[in-house]
Amino acid sequence: MTESASRRVALVGPGRAGLTITTALTAVGWQVVGVAGRSPDAPSVLSGSARFGVMPVAATDAVAEADLVVIATPDAAIDATAAAIARAVRADALVVHLSGARGLAALAALECRTGALHPLQSLPSVEVGVARLTGAFAAVAGDHAVSAIAISIGMVPFLVPDDVRAGYHAAACIASNHFVALMAQVDACTDVPLEVFLPLVRATVENVAALGPRAALTGPVARGDLTTVQAHVAAIPPAEFDAYRALAARAARLAGTEAALADVLT
Repeated sequence: MTESASRRVALVGPGRAGLTITTALTAVGWQVVGVAGRSPDAPSVLSGSARFGVMPVAATDAVAEADLVVIATPDAAIDATAAAIARAVRADALVVHLSGARGLAALAALECRTGALHPLQSLPSVEVGVARLTGAFAAVAGDHAVSAIAISIGMVPFLVPDDVRAGYHAAACIASNHFVALMAQVDACTDVPLEVFLPLVRATVENVAALGPRAALTGPVARGDLTTVQAHVAAIPPAEFDAYRALAARAARLAGTEAALADVLT
């Protein structure tokens, strides 16, 4: 890509992540030249095209004039998407997917430059997501221009190669999605309103950031307090037993109190 021709972007897969990244790119001077998805008349394609003021088209038409192609399809569709657009993409274009779990191998069908850029941030809507990109980390791989693109939209790139990408993404899901499930468990175990626990959650996150997981761990599992843990198991709904025991066992391993709690955690 030359400097004068490096500002045309096409989006294939106009979900929240793709729309967020593409919207952020338009804010720093990129021009959207195509939006595509499962079909030109898919609702997401129609709304995404309207957002950027372009006509909804097939993927091969969307990417034909693009200097940068953003593939933001579900992970399982990346390979097929790359193969479908391979002949239409310009030889000097850069194609980037946004998957955290997939690496450069997913773009093997392409003969142009390729990369991966996964925004390590929760993107509940395009507007909120764009604001959250500033200062957020981005897991990158591939062409050196990917890091430059991440930096241009306010993100902090760090390299995650293909062979460790699935483990990285598992950790990201634990940090975000599993945490949401944990908060649902908090809500299920007591009639006390969830909002009462949120200051404790925020303080705990700050403790982990400042001290690391081991030093931040407190409570009955960290103390090896069998009686209190047994009382917990007796008090919570049966549907929460397995999740409670699994997390308590992980905390006990962190604290070195597995032996003291073996009667209730095994």
